[in-house]
Amino acid sequence: MKTFTIAVIAGDGVGTEVIPQGKRVLEAIGRKHNVSFAFQDFDWGAGHFARWGRMMPAGAIDLLQPCDAIYLGAVGHPQIPDHTTLNGLLLPIRRSFDQYANVRPAYLYPGVPSPLANRKGGDIDFVVVRENTEGEYAQVGGFVYQHQPEEIAIQTSVFTRRGIERVVRFAFELAVKRNKKKRVTSITKSNAQGYSMVLWDRTFQDVAANYPDVETESLLVDAAAMNFVRRPESFDVVVGSNLFCDILSDLSAAIIGSMGLAASANLDPERRYPSMFEPVHGSAPDIAGKGIVNPLASILTAAMMLEHLEMTEAAREIEGAVAAVLAETKARTPDLGGNSTTQEVTDAVLEKLG
Repeated sequence: MKTFTIAVIAGDGVGTEVIPQGKRVLEAIGRKHNVSFAFQDFDWGAGHFARWGRMMPAGAIDLLQPCDAIYLGAVGHPQIPDHTTLNGLLLPIRRSFDQYANVRPAYLYPGVPSPLANRKGGDIDFVVVRENTEGEYAQVGGFVYQHQPEEIAIQTSVFTRRGIERVVRFAFELAVKRNKKKRVTSITKSNAQGYSMVLWDRTFQDVAANYPDVETESLLVDAAAMNFVRRPESFDVVVGSNLFCDILSDLSAAIIGSMGLAASANLDPERRYPSMFEPVHGSAPDIAGKGIVNPLASILTAAMMLEHLEMTEAAREIEGAVAAVLAETKARTPDLGGNSTTQEVTDAVLEKLG
């Protein structure tokens, strides 16, 4: 029996509620496929910060390095500034393991109403690929005269041809693999950002020349936001910078019915380091502890992890079970208009898995 070592960081808020449900599903599918999971639980996040003044210990990266994958619940707490939680855990892991491709699928499941008029199950089916290690989140800059009336803040975006080229190439390869519309849409703001985004545009065109069978489109980020709402069915693979696709991927989660259905993967496509898998919904302190958070994003994230671990059949089975539960419209949490608990929805998925 093959065993995968999975580092588990349940994190904060609802993360501690959805990760145990995702582990239940992984264990169930593992029994069907003669695979086991050695979960290594790390109690990092806001609680660790309250005790020690940091989100994770100094040797955290070394502890994660030997694992096959990282399963993350959520990061964030109302009493800790967001930049502290983000830069104390999530971003260091992404950078240390060069997880340069953030992948966020947007699929409207049958049985789930979209806030967009006249959209039915299957009409929306695209993937947002976000450059994940540089760009606007490079954290290059600083303060001058900090906390004084004349305070100055300098924030510098960092775009490299290498960084742009590799994530754009990943997006084209994904479009070929998906074999659907075979279209890659590049998101920029090169009319206003005349250096970084112009470099992005030129690099996108250079990579696109190697994929003559893939249709391309370039949109300014404001036009992309409009078209996510106006014509979401036209998109296949969307690729853009760290900031732009962070924002657009949350919009894509909204138009498929709920943030509670939004899975994501932080990938090192070269597989040199462990990749990290996390639901998009965050720590959701407004509903934490109530037992009503939607576990499906975490479960779909687990399926993405299995696919990365080359357990494609198992991943498809989980996705099929989630689709079946949503199509029946019986077990669903309040974000989807139901009154089921987190555990009840997971139980329904497990029943479909047999």
